[in-house]
Amino acid sequence: MNANPILLQKKYVRVILCFAEKVGISLDCALDFFYRSEMYGLIRDGVSDMHCMSDTYLADELEAEYGSHE
Repeated sequence: MNANPILLQKKYVRVILCFAEKVGISLDCALDFFYRSEMYGLIRDGVSDMHCMSDTYLADELEAEYGSHE
């Protein structure tokens, strides 16, 4: 299932803000990492309805992916 593109953009903003705060990185770094992440591809492609997950859950998943790249 594909979400409305405008709603997805708003979701991305909330997830990126939460992720940057959790990890303690700048918004620019968080934005860059988000758009290069596997999770972004899953959300964008509508895999497993990832866009239906809470912002906090997605930020936690992004944090775990970030930790595996350090």
